[in-house]
Amino acid sequence: MIRREYNVDVHVVPVLESLNEAETLDRVAIQAARTIGPLVDSNAIIGVAWGSTISAVSRHLTRKITHDTVVVQLNGAGNMHTTGITYASDIMRRFGSAYGARVEQFPVPAFFDHAATKTAMWNERSVQRILDLQARMSIAIFGVGSVHADYPSHVYAGGYLDESDLKMLAHSDVVGDVATVFFRRDGSSDGIVLNERSTGPALAQLRQVRRRICVISGASKINSLRGALSAGLATDLIVDEATARRLVGFGGVAWPNG
Repeated sequence: MIRREYNVDVHVVPVLESLNEAETLDRVAIQAARTIGPLVDSNAIIGVAWGSTISAVSRHLTRKITHDTVVVQLNGAGNMHTTGITYASDIMRRFGSAYGARVEQFPVPAFFDHAATKTAMWNERSVQRILDLQARMSIAIFGVGSVHADYPSHVYAGGYLDESDLKMLAHSDVVGDVATVFFRRDGSSDGIVLNERSTGPALAQLRQVRRRICVISGASKINSLRGALSAGLATDLIVDEATARRLVGFGGVAWPNG
């Protein structure tokens, strides 16, 4: 049972085997949007990580008016080719519109070129204001990036990582990321140099958030999902049936109780 093995509430989305990756993602996104709505309330701070999966979720959100709620971007979106502002802001805007929330973007790159630059920027008051909101999140919503997914994760397909970065990740046995913070299959993240330059929240910080909703679609992301669950990053998991079956196969736990 996934719930017992990983201590998460699980929503398994039935999906026909005949559907392709994009169609499967759409079904999972619809279920995720339905699940997230009732969890959002007034006076909440909702952290949202940009990416292909959460972009799909944002298109299916249903309107629910709240008061004094904030949607805050979890990680920067710029890279050497683009600011990433349009892509990330569209996702944030949809969340803000759905819940009548104030939107706080994070106008920094996904990765700094140097860790020292990040340290300096994190001392700026304008950046500290966003970091403070992130530290007070009541809900975090994110997908799981995967190095080897059939449906490419935006961070790996969008020009955020160069050849040397990818080699570094492979050397560190990285299987995926949450909000551009990387981890291995066993959930560990120590010694992954690229994390020192990432603008996403540290995994230890993410684990402090009361409700952490992980949305994942595609069995090719199984190693990334296993790593994220082993790291204790999620309290709620929304996953397609084929991926859930592979997960219980890996863990040797019973199906179909979830």
